[in-house]
Amino acid sequence: MLLGMVLLCVVTLPWTLAATNDAGTDGPRRFESANPDIALLPPSWAPHTALEQTTRDEHGNSIGVLLFGTDRLGRDLFVRVLTGGGISLLIGLAAAATAVCIGTVVGTIAGWRGGWTDAVLMRIVDVLYGLPAILLVVLLAVAIDGWRSTMVNAGPDAALLINGMTLWIAIGAISWLTIARVVRGQVLSLKTRPFMEACRAIGVPWPRQFFRHMLPNLMGPIIVYATLTVPMAMLAEAFLSFLGIGIREPLPSWGNLAADGLGEINLVRSRWWLLLWPCLFIGLTLLSLNLLGEWLRMALDPRQRSGVTDS
Repeated sequence: MLLGMVLLCVVTLPWTLAATNDAGTDGPRRFESANPDIALLPPSWAPHTALEQTTRDEHGNSIGVLLFGTDRLGRDLFVRVLTGGGISLLIGLAAAATAVCIGTVVGTIAGWRGGWTDAVLMRIVDVLYGLPAILLVVLLAVAIDGWRSTMVNAGPDAALLINGMTLWIAIGAISWLTIARVVRGQVLSLKTRPFMEACRAIGVPWPRQFFRHMLPNLMGPIIVYATLTVPMAMLAEAFLSFLGIGIREPLPSWGNLAADGLGEINLVRSRWWLLLWPCLFIGLTLLSLNLLGEWLRMALDPRQRSGVTDS
């Protein structure tokens, strides 16, 4: 499921982000806002109202098959969901990679050096743990918002790039705390193992001790927590985009697509497809990533493997 989601969303980004030219088409008024019933069409396989069916009959060739329906501007929601998924996945992977790098470096230095270095670094981690993570992300995003506004004057593409990089840096900057603590604990535990004491006794240089003997034993926990950090980063990005702080129009993400769809759920005319698809995709992706992290934890933990074998 996760591989299919990556292939659908990330690999297709060159196609979904490509510019289109709708000039000369005889389709519906794609950017009509005065009459949303013309632009907001349900999926082709779903029931249609009389007006929606009339619109499809009049412009059937130009509309084509709509797997997910259209949004308020008449855009194909299937393409929008794929584009938003690719952006959300890329930001989640980039933020997780940043968090893993920072957390590994900080945790390794704290556990390896010990003493006042360990005390200072861990007190910094404790202080950051005491602050609300989402509040820190919001403050970082707002702090760079002025810079993003100046980039709008330089060009919309540069502004969108700054918008995505802001989320990447903000989420990555607050997601490394747990990894730092886990890596520090692993380093302190490995330092007391017999093979590390033997390395120190025979005078092995510390770079060889770390890269040859310490780092390979740290890769298991690092990989597991990296896998579990990706869904957390994606959920933070979707939450901020849902609030209007993260990815903004015209660039889609699962968060702002869900926010747009929430406004169309009402008792008069519920356009359910606008909310269903982004929520379904992000739910399946987060479930797949958490299951992958749990499988890696059991596969890389020798105690878990022995427990499964004994049973």
